Amino acid sequence: MKTRPFATALGFIAIALILSSAAVSQDGSQDTQPAKVVVSPEKLEIKVGESAQLTAKVLDKNGNELQTPVTFFSLSRRQLTVTREGQVTATRPGEFSVLVMPASAGGRRSARGTGTGRGNSNPLRVTIPVKVAFPPVTEVSLTTNTAKLYAGLSTPMQLSVKDEMENDRNDVNVSYESSAPDVAEMDPFGNLVAHKPGRFTITATAENVTGTFSGEVVALPIKSFKLEVSETTARTGDVLNLKAIVTDADGNEVPDLPITYAFTQDRQGQYTSYGGAGQIENSGRFVAEVPGAYTLIAQCGPFGAKADVEITPRNVQRRLEVVGRGAVTDTHTSDLWVWEGVDGRDYAVTGTWGANGDAHFFDVTDPENIRRVSTVTVDARTVNDVKVSEDGRICIISREGASNRRNGIVIYDVSDPTQPELLSEFNDNLTGGVHNLFISNNHVYAINNGTSYDIINIDDPRNPRRVAEYELETPRHAVHDVWVVDGLAYSSNWANGLHVVDVGNGIKGGSPANPELVYSYIPPNVAHHAAFPYTSSQTGKKYVICGDERFPFGLSTENSPTIAGGYLHFVDVTDPENCREVARYEVPEAGSHNYWVEGDILYAAMYNAGVRVVDISGDLMGDLGRQGREIAQFKSFDHEGYIANAPMVWGPQPYKGNIFFSDWNTGLWCVRLSEGRR
Repeated sequence: MKTRPFATALGFIAIALILSSAAVSQDGSQDTQPAKVVVSPEKLEIKVGESAQLTAKVLDKNGNELQTPVTFFSLSRRQLTVTREGQVTATRPGEFSVLVMPASAGGRRSARGTGTGRGNSNPLRVTIPVKVAFPPVTEVSLTTNTAKLYAGLSTPMQLSVKDEMENDRNDVNVSYESSAPDVAEMDPFGNLVAHKPGRFTITATAENVTGTFSGEVVALPIKSFKLEVSETTARTGDVLNLKAIVTDADGNEVPDLPITYAFTQDRQGQYTSYGGAGQIENSGRFVAEVPGAYTLIAQCGPFGAKADVEITPRNVQRRLEVVGRGAVTDTHTSDLWVWEGVDGRDYAVTGTWGANGDAHFFDVTDPENIRRVSTVTVDARTVNDVKVSEDGRICIISREGASNRRNGIVIYDVSDPTQPELLSEFNDNLTGGVHNLFISNNHVYAINNGTSYDIINIDDPRNPRRVAEYELETPRHAVHDVWVVDGLAYSSNWANGLHVVDVGNGIKGGSPANPELVYSYIPPNVAHHAAFPYTSSQTGKKYVICGDERFPFGLSTENSPTIAGGYLHFVDVTDPENCREVARYEVPEAGSHNYWVEGDILYAAMYNAGVRVVDISGDLMGDLGRQGREIAQFKSFDHEGYIANAPMVWGPQPYKGNIFFSDWNTGLWCVRLSEGRR
């Protein structure tokens, strides 16, 4: 269900085989057979980001050079690339190999079967070792965010080591030395331990490059220490704010003290400050994930204070009840879109996956009696995505697996969804396939071969035209999806995370024809698959939900269920310069796909775990699932499904009080939240 770019040597080898149908020696004699490959140099040592040239010649048994084409093949393509001309470029450090052989010596299978290093038993297959080292360290710096250093306290230090290519280096051994260890010194965990008042200098050394931090330790001026908590009672999932009130001997408040916060649950002394009964930050934010009595603790050196709070269950659970269905069981179903037509009736469109290029249109005005009203068929194996314009007149359809490889997008007039009218196709430079797309303000954002997204103007939908392309510059970059809201395009770029681009918002002067990056953020995992932005109605904080997609046991397309993986990352982007993940939602042994937020409720497709409805009101922190924020769930079992009794929810959309969703194995569903608690 995802498109990832990949490189292969098969195409190069096939071309070379044609070119080498006859080997000709320099003296003009025919039928001379290659006997040996000579490569220069015999080994390479380069740095990350550097390139080096390999040259190779093919000799016959008499040592004569032949005009036989040569294939260069990297055995570690993600770390080391090599062109057909032999230019090697390093993207990651390590020890790798490049295989060199005549094009006529064999294909990928034989290449994979060779040994490493020089002196291979087959003289026609030479393996060149390549050692890739990081550039030398050029900068070491040591800083702290603490305004003052107090005797008796430890302060976390921020270490930065950079090389001449500006890479951040965390692989380098760093040693520390203090000019006055009786005043202050570094501990093994990167903390500055202050012992007594006085001045000192810490010197950090990495690869003979040094950086220094000088400071002064002062006496701890605490006379009074109290703890204030924003609430004494709360529900699971509610964030409480703690504040330590510290005063000196004159009654003045002492700012900038390093306060440590912790908690125990049920007042039994069980220390569980993260991942157990709740979570707490040293900024003073606390959230409980199970009900009970908690003691919150603030501490600064030998001083401390406590406060008790009572946490009750969140109690938001309801039921999801089936309203109606538009069953599709003869093929896999992909994404959906629900909209109000120009005739005032309600419609939905779904794509199909790994089939014959169908997109199905349904009348959902009466969701208890969903009717399929038309089907269009395009030249594709997969119609992965479908979207409808804001005015309900234009439907765009993505194409992958076309019979003539002219993949791209197809544009229909759906003013009458019972008779969609084909307006145009746009295939230019989209031969690799369009996996996902979006439509906003007469522009289509189409994922191009999983490497970029093209922006296509459809002011005249019969004559679409490309106006821009947005592509990352990082090695092995990829993009899976893009979502556009208020002139900002939120793209999901796998290992490169989230990119937010101005395509008309104005914050960076961008437009569809001139996309400009606003900010980016990389979640902890490297499988960023989809993004959805929203603003909390209660706090005003801005979030982007970044979802993973993984198939740890593979994708089962026939006969058996698929077990997916991955979860939803809630990233606080209120300050785009300081984005940070604050919460998560995860269903064990299931994975996320697409999702939607309406109000302060999340509607999430969790693949084999069905559709989930989650309360995301208020301030967000910690594990939302453990906090009892899940309102409802529904698993779309159907013994007549394309794969029987195998829920695989693809995408939900709340619409006019109902929740529509597509299931990969069973088609279109409509469910509704019950009024009372379950």
